[in-house]
Amino acid sequence: MTASNPAVGRPAGPKPSLRRRGSRGSILADHAATVALWGTGVLVLVILGAIILHFALAAWGVVSPSFILGDPSRTTLGGVLPILWNSIYILVLTMLIAVPLGILAGIYMSEYAGDNIATTAIRFAEESISSVPSIVVGLFGLILFVDDFHWGFSALGGSLALTFFNLPLMTRLAEQALRAVPQEERSASLALGATKWQTIRHVVLPLAIPGLITGVILTAGRVFGEAAVLLFTSGVGTPQHYNFLNFDLTSVASPWSPFRPATTLSVYIWNLNSEGLGAFKTQIIDGSAAILIAIVLIFNLGARFIGRVLTRRLTAA
Repeated sequence: MTASNPAVGRPAGPKPSLRRRGSRGSILADHAATVALWGTGVLVLVILGAIILHFALAAWGVVSPSFILGDPSRTTLGGVLPILWNSIYILVLTMLIAVPLGILAGIYMSEYAGDNIATTAIRFAEESISSVPSIVVGLFGLILFVDDFHWGFSALGGSLALTFFNLPLMTRLAEQALRAVPQEERSASLALGATKWQTIRHVVLPLAIPGLITGVILTAGRVFGEAAVLLFTSGVGTPQHYNFLNFDLTSVASPWSPFRPATTLSVYIWNLNSEGLGAFKTQIIDGSAAILIAIVLIFNLGARFIGRVLTRRLTAA
C-alpha cells in the first residue's frame, strides 16, 4: 500500500523563493516612492521658504504702514496704496465673473452633459485656452476691449481678459471636484425623493466644497500675479492718489469705477524694473514683491480655512 501524496491534484503556485523576491521588490518600490514623494515635498517647502525669506530680508525696513498706505512718489520712497487697491479691485472683479460661471459650467459638464463629441471638444478647448501664452490673451484684450470697444485701458477690460484666460481653468477644476463626489451620494438622495437639482444643491456641492475652494485658490493666484494680460488692457501708469469717497462709477478719477486705468502690483513691479529710474527703485520693487507674496499666502490660508468651515457646516462633519 503506497502513501498518498498531498500535492497531487493541487494547482501549482509560485515557489516560496519567488514569493519572497516579489514581496521584497514591492517593499523596496514602496520605500523608494515614499522617499521620492517626501523629498519632493521637502524640496518644494525649501524653495517656497527661500523665496519668502529672500524678499522678507530684502524688504526689511521698507515695508511699513506708511509704505502700504502711502501714495507713490517720484522723489521719496512713497507707498503703494493705489497700486495695491488696483490689484485687489481687479482680483475681486474677475472672481465675481469667473467663479460663478466656472462653477455653473462645471455643474453642466459633470452632471448634465454626456460623453460625446461636443463635450470632448469643449474639454479640448478648455485645455487649449489654458495653455495659450498670457501675452497672446493680452493682445486679444487690447484689440477687443481697448480698440474695438473703445474703452481704453480699464479695470473692466483687464478683468474680462483675465476671465477669458482663467475661466477654462476654473471650469475644469470645478468639474473635477464635482465628479470626485461618490455616485452613491447622488443615488441615495434621488432614492429619498429629491430632484436632480436638489441633489446637486444640497448633496453634491457641499461635498465638493474642498475641491471648489482649491479651484478658486488656483484661479485667484493666477489672476493676482498676472502681468502680461494687464499690460495691454488695464494700463501701466502710476496713480498718484485716490479719493475713496468718490463713488461716481462713471468717473475715471473714482477708485471704484471699472472704466479707469488700473495698474496692479505685478505690472508696477515690471514697469519699475524695466523703466524705473528713481533712487528708491530697488527698495520699492522689493517691498512691492514682499507685499504681493504676503497677500497670496494670506489669501490661500484664509481660503482653506473658510473651505473647512463651510464643509463642516454644510455636511455636518
